[in-house]
Amino acid sequence: MSGNDRDFAPLTAICVRNLNDKLYEKRKMGALEVERMVRDFSSSGQTVQIQRILKVLGEDLALSHNPNSRKGGVIGLAATAIALGKESTNYVGELVKPVLDSFTDQDSRVRYYACEALYNISKVCRGFVLPYFNEIFDGLSKLSSDTDQNVKNGTELLDRLIKDIVTESSAFDLRAFIPILREKLYVKEQYPRQFIVSWIAVLDAVPDINMLVLLPEILHGLFEILGDSNTEISKMCQDVLQEFLNSIKKTRTGVNYEGMANILITHSLSDNALIQYTAICWLQEFVAQAGRTMLQYTSGIIDAVLPCLATEGHISRSVSEAAKHLNLALLNLICEEDDLPTPTLGSPVNSIPDSPSSQEHKPDNTSTASSTIRLNIANVISVLCRMIQHQSLRTRIAALEWLSHLLLKVPNKTFQHVDRFFPVLLATLSDTSTEVVLLDLETLAEISSNPAGHFVHTDQNQVSKGEQTTKEEKPSKSGLNRFFTKFMKALLDLFKKDQNLLEPEERGYFIIRQLSQLLNAVDVFQSFSKILVEEVDVNFACKMVQSLNTILLTSTELFDMRNQLKSLSTQESCVLFCCLYQSWCHSPVATVSLCYLSQNYRHACDLLLSFGDLEVTVDFLKEIDKLVQLIESPIFAYLRLQLLDVHNNQELIKSLYGLLMLLPQSEAFKLLRYRLDCIPHYQLATISEKHRGKNLQDQRPLVSKINFPDLLRHFQKVQEKHREARHKMAFRGRMIHTK
Repeated sequence: MSGNDRDFAPLTAICVRNLNDKLYEKRKMGALEVERMVRDFSSSGQTVQIQRILKVLGEDLALSHNPNSRKGGVIGLAATAIALGKESTNYVGELVKPVLDSFTDQDSRVRYYACEALYNISKVCRGFVLPYFNEIFDGLSKLSSDTDQNVKNGTELLDRLIKDIVTESSAFDLRAFIPILREKLYVKEQYPRQFIVSWIAVLDAVPDINMLVLLPEILHGLFEILGDSNTEISKMCQDVLQEFLNSIKKTRTGVNYEGMANILITHSLSDNALIQYTAICWLQEFVAQAGRTMLQYTSGIIDAVLPCLATEGHISRSVSEAAKHLNLALLNLICEEDDLPTPTLGSPVNSIPDSPSSQEHKPDNTSTASSTIRLNIANVISVLCRMIQHQSLRTRIAALEWLSHLLLKVPNKTFQHVDRFFPVLLATLSDTSTEVVLLDLETLAEISSNPAGHFVHTDQNQVSKGEQTTKEEKPSKSGLNRFFTKFMKALLDLFKKDQNLLEPEERGYFIIRQLSQLLNAVDVFQSFSKILVEEVDVNFACKMVQSLNTILLTSTELFDMRNQLKSLSTQESCVLFCCLYQSWCHSPVATVSLCYLSQNYRHACDLLLSFGDLEVTVDFLKEIDKLVQLIESPIFAYLRLQLLDVHNNQELIKSLYGLLMLLPQSEAFKLLRYRLDCIPHYQLATISEKHRGKNLQDQRPLVSKINFPDLLRHFQKVQEKHREARHKMAFRGRMIHTK
């Protein structure tokens, strides 16, 4: 025997020569010779000889520099497995490893024969190849995108066989497989992605394999593949995800919701409509199944979902509808229980699997037990403050609805952070949307009247441990808290900065009317009045009073308040009159109209007699013109009827003539003169003390206690301030002109 014969023993020289031949038929003859020899050795129990053959085939030939030798080597290994039959299970490593190495061979024919060889080996060994499953899977994944079609065909054939083996085996190690599966999910090529998804579908269909347990490990990767530009791959992935979701719906137990919540939140932010829609649908199912367990992810969910409520931009209608349902479901999770003090928890934070995404939403609570989970208001409010300023109208509306819901369900905890969202709500009053402004007003009204607001809260982030964070505030008679006054001051600041809002058809009128309906109109007007009394900018104060006066006299929302002022039959109504009077003095005509409304005609007459000392400007005459128009409106029907009782309404008639004398001969002059001409047999006479005793205001006990001389003096002081302000303005104007 030659040296070569000894090197390849027990294979004969002819057999080795055939295995190394470039012709397939020759190599096949060599393989048949190997099969015959191995069968003989197996039947006679010569295991050493079999191992020598495997070493020659697996090392000398399969690792040769000659591609034909490598082909012969893998073909010979397949022949060995066939010859061994059931005995091949004793040599699985020697059979499989050399073939797997050939999967990456540069020669496409070697790669093809390697696929064919492993197919034959696996067909004989069946489940015994599973210890090498990860290596087989890795090789198949790479070969799935091979440039040679024959190799791809061989890969598909082998892939189907391996899937059958895994499906029928009870020894498949799923946990050992997950790391490589998770790694492969992030490939970008089309065929490997298709290969991966098909495997996940197969594993999920095996009854003995519970893929739900390990779903958090692969969920992110599946969502990445869901966005593939190839519709076939995307559809495959969509079907797999739907099957998983169906299983979650059926199972209800053993699902790691916490392990997947952040992944879904991340993908709810995707620009891909399908990814976004699918993630939101999953989250909705999680909220339905896991209930309050999902409360710990509230801030992350609303951060992702509220922008999806819009229908503009890339947001599709299906995404918007899904977001709406999820948002509602999450809102319904919050209850009064969440307003209870958060229990001290010693348990560690539940670990959440790492996500390849850099964006992660931390859970809002350290416990996952539904009985101890509390909503983390601070995180939620931080998100809502951003959402209230979002460019999407629907998002801003939803954020305000959320805040209102929190004030209703968890007022005490919400008020702990009121200093963070209160300025945002005030700024939102300038929103371009009427619907947003209305919701904003409703929220601000709730803040102003909520009983929880009677405690002064400090943001817990701004105080040290053990420091007092709350202080009880004495409630007002109307139930309003300190935030009401802050609200009124901020509102006046808004009007001061943009005085165009005070035009009759502008936002300011709408805001004041709505507030009068949402809160107590008396409280609103009294608060405004008290602030305006101290207002330094008298010109703004005048304009503000004129607007308030117009609203008072014309708005249906102020009907009850007008009736209180009209009768002045209670101590409260008299206090209201005096309070309004203090600030109404900024506008002489508004002051007179207030006296007409409250039927204080004698004082109106006294005021009008003092108008001779005022500077009569065009704006002043315009205000008288408006008052004349109002006198003809339904609001002052009672006043016009009182003109029939000439004897007891001398001051009313005299004051109306005073208005007439102030007016130039305009349309308003004619209108008022015609009205006065309707008074029956009227003759203006000196009003004696005897006549004065018969006036209406003296017949009202509480009104008689009002110190009208003091009110008149206050009026004159205020008008003096206005005169000084006009002089200063005129002086500055002259200085500028001189310069």
